[in-house]
Amino acid sequence: MEKIIEESKQGESLVLENKPENTKKLFIESYGCAMNFSDSEVVASILSDGGYNTTSVLEEADLVLVNTCSIRDKAEQTIRKRLEKYNAVKRTNPKMKVGVLGCMAERLKSQFLEEEKIVDLVVGPDAYKDLPNLLAEVEEGRDAINVILSKEETYGDISPVRLMSNGITALVSITRGCDNMCTFCVVPFTRGRERSREPQSIMAEIQDLWNKGYKEVTLLGQNVDSYLWYGGGLKKDFVNASEMQKATAVDFDQLLEMVAVGFPKMRIRFSTSNPQDMHESILHVIAKYPNICKHIHLPVQSGSNRILKEMNRLHSREEYMALIDKIKAIVPDASISQDMIAGFPTETEEDHQDTMSLMEYVKYNFGYMYSYSERPGTLAGRKMKDDVDEETKARRLQEIVDLQQKHAWFRSEEFVGKTVEVLVEKVSKKSKDEFSGRNSQSITVVFPKENYKIGDFVNVKITSCTSGTLKGEAVGLSSMN
Repeated sequence: MEKIIEESKQGESLVLENKPENTKKLFIESYGCAMNFSDSEVVASILSDGGYNTTSVLEEADLVLVNTCSIRDKAEQTIRKRLEKYNAVKRTNPKMKVGVLGCMAERLKSQFLEEEKIVDLVVGPDAYKDLPNLLAEVEEGRDAINVILSKEETYGDISPVRLMSNGITALVSITRGCDNMCTFCVVPFTRGRERSREPQSIMAEIQDLWNKGYKEVTLLGQNVDSYLWYGGGLKKDFVNASEMQKATAVDFDQLLEMVAVGFPKMRIRFSTSNPQDMHESILHVIAKYPNICKHIHLPVQSGSNRILKEMNRLHSREEYMALIDKIKAIVPDASISQDMIAGFPTETEEDHQDTMSLMEYVKYNFGYMYSYSERPGTLAGRKMKDDVDEETKARRLQEIVDLQQKHAWFRSEEFVGKTVEVLVEKVSKKSKDEFSGRNSQSITVVFPKENYKIGDFVNVKITSCTSGTLKGEAVGLSSMN
């Protein structure tokens, strides 16, 4: 659940510039978190070199790939419906091949290939480099599968193609996998153990983005705070590293500073943080550099110590609140967002009220809230009875959502009268005469276009707001341009 799933992006199909020499057509669709969208860029890059151009027309595709998410039951049901659609098209175009990528691939490999026979190939998150070989197997009439989880793979040597057609913001993966065995989460089983990417390959990718005119990068990982490069290998094996490896290791605050110093006119974001791994040193780096955005996504999941223990979260309510206090002291203008689960097994009304009181303490700017859905393969799925009835879950979730809406209004109103720096990302959905972008705190800001353009950093004086959007008037370009 340590993943932000933006509902507006679900099911986006990726279309790239065509290479005239490529003769085959690829339709690739992504679901789930930012990591999946980032992985689809890697896949498209690999297949572009293998003779495939992308298409947004499903019916003309030679190869259809869906990059999948296992985080919630709803996500899996959506993908099953898409697979039904692909197979309906396939009946009229028998040459079309269908493949499943990502987290569901790892979890449901035999079901998809052998029992239901609804796909031709199944490829896990660490096996994308094997796609050309797997496709050759499929061409010869065999099912193809590779869901082996790697100790080393980070795709650091592949230059991803970019989903973001605005050419302004980009995702840069810095870690893969996760070592935190939260009882509700499938990620350690679908993406493997935590390993970090070599810092110079990260810097090279950002340099390439800067050369192409990008203005903002998001450093991406299941748990960015535990980034640790010591020459390769798993994070858990660092204890066995040589003294030289330990002395020259790079952790997240060092990487963040490297990027901020190396690209002073580029905005830096990161996601996702984990409360037990976010150290004070990271906060001082955020405070020190104006180009590091002042937004921290800090999932908590519950405000109850008893439920946090059941979830195997390695922090208490009190430790989380102390971290919030530190953030507010060191980075006073930071926005903080949350992930919250309602109705985890054994959750009582008292546990729920603990969550509500924690939210009152923090007053988050925004959040991602879900009712608990049992994920097969997780510890909670194996050992805990899903004993909170659906009606109670729905009520508790609604109370959490309503309280978050109240706090979002409160936090938005704090910006009224202030001037904020906005990176212009696109034309506003509601008016072609307005631009839309985000401020450092990751809050959407809209303002009249005037003579500004997409990619500009503009200072905007906020005149009004809704719970999720700030509105204002431009007062000039910022010093970031």
